[in-house]
Amino acid sequence: MTDAATLDTALSAALGDAKAWPFEEARRLIKRVEKKKGGADKAVLFETGYGPSGLPHIGTFGEVARTTMVRRAFEALTGGKIKTRLLCFSDDMDGMRKIPDNVPDRAALEPYMQMPLTTVPNPFGGDYKSFGDHNNAMLRRFLDTFGFEYEFASATEYYKSGRFDEVLLRAVERYDAIMDVMLPTLGAERQATYSPFLPISPTSGRVLYVPMKAVDAKAGTITFADEDGRDVTLPVTGGGVKLQWKPDFGMRWAALGVDFEMFGKDHQTNAPIYDKICEILGGAPPEHYVYELFLDENGEKISKSKGNGLTIDEWLTYASPESLALFMFQKPRSAKKLYFDVIPRAVDEYLQLLAAYPRQDGKAKLDNAVWHIHGGVPPAAETPLTFALLLNLVAASNADDKSVLWGFIRRHVPGVSPETHPLLDKLAGYAVRYYADFVKPQKRYRAADEEERVALQALSDALAKAPEGASAEDLQAILYDVGRAVPRYQDFAAKGATPEKPGVSNAWFNSIYEILLGESKGPRFGSFIALYGVPETRALIATALDGKLIAADAKSS
Repeated sequence: MTDAATLDTALSAALGDAKAWPFEEARRLIKRVEKKKGGADKAVLFETGYGPSGLPHIGTFGEVARTTMVRRAFEALTGGKIKTRLLCFSDDMDGMRKIPDNVPDRAALEPYMQMPLTTVPNPFGGDYKSFGDHNNAMLRRFLDTFGFEYEFASATEYYKSGRFDEVLLRAVERYDAIMDVMLPTLGAERQATYSPFLPISPTSGRVLYVPMKAVDAKAGTITFADEDGRDVTLPVTGGGVKLQWKPDFGMRWAALGVDFEMFGKDHQTNAPIYDKICEILGGAPPEHYVYELFLDENGEKISKSKGNGLTIDEWLTYASPESLALFMFQKPRSAKKLYFDVIPRAVDEYLQLLAAYPRQDGKAKLDNAVWHIHGGVPPAAETPLTFALLLNLVAASNADDKSVLWGFIRRHVPGVSPETHPLLDKLAGYAVRYYADFVKPQKRYRAADEEERVALQALSDALAKAPEGASAEDLQAILYDVGRAVPRYQDFAAKGATPEKPGVSNAWFNSIYEILLGESKGPRFGSFIALYGVPETRALIATALDGKLIAADAKSS
């Protein structure tokens, strides 16, 4: 029984009302399990697939994380009474169709084109015998780093050990039925040469895409022309033959009894094919969940070959795994832009949800993303500062080390330290790195016009009169009072505004951000002043009005 299945009374009572998408998927899965022969006597199998032609990437994380979220929701709904398994399956028997750009010696791999990845030599050296073995090890290390609970499976091992033999023999018997499904999906030229079986040449070791000359259901063999022109007959069992990827999907589901698998939208049109082949081979197709693909900042599909995406290492350089998990949790069926600008928002949204969790009722907790991110047991790790605020603190203080930020943090929040607030300490480090790489290069200070100079000086004078230890709210009130006294910043349409006391337009705060911080937007400025300090903020205003910020910016550029 997992932590997600061990719920307190309030959460247990709210399970029926939980609307988060993992619960919706888990309920569909429960209906499937109830119909299955054996029902709860057999562990429910969740599966994710991995193509080891390259290293694990951010999509791999997303697929395993999302599948795990459904798994934990299922365990909660069933009270942990039904065992579950997560199988991470590596298609390492696929032929190497392209030599990756990141290998040390690409020319050394050219003789191994179209050979199974587990027979291609390991170009990276070390203890792993093959390229596939190396990448499989990287996948396991990748998954272990994030603490996923899973079992690893190798296609090579499963084919060679006989795990698929029974269903492969069934595929020979039902060859025509499989062809009836596949041929209508192919063009005329491809139809003429297509076979669901891919023999591995006894001569060259390559995975062959060749038509079958004979399929013997009784003997369990296929006959084909090898690369040297000779006819060769091979048994489909024992790892000498594999299936094309679409039939392989359905075969694996049937052979293993997969209950749930999610995949990207690029598989959606093929899902009915996978299902039909699974049924032909005697299996019951699993529940599917199709997620949308990621886009770059220009709205184009992310491509590994183009390099227009965001890698997992890049995300984790600037933010926590939990913030990435939140990004994966949110609206998985909507296309989302995945680039560096989304990171700060994801970090702060995670912090807000984590802080809200203890105060929520049972239903709200179950629908809160942090319940799913942390497998039902979110940590008590509330932080007093936002990531956006820390970024602006870095900007104002020119900090290149998180220890500089801690000087301000300790003054603003007495009693905190890196030891008492490790999450905040990590955030400070992330903020320094993110600012240096993405914010600082884009900063553009501008000079204040005459009216802005008068307003900023008035703000400095008002801050000088603020009582020592003024709260963020008190400082924000000063900002409003100064802004509403300037006609250009008055907003009579604001909620609660009166002719005697108008609201304050965003233009006032935009001016502050652009002139003092070199950015077009920022956090609640009263909170920034409380953190940075009133004297320091007044000094920043004076420096800006003297033109020194613009001069320093020009010099650094």
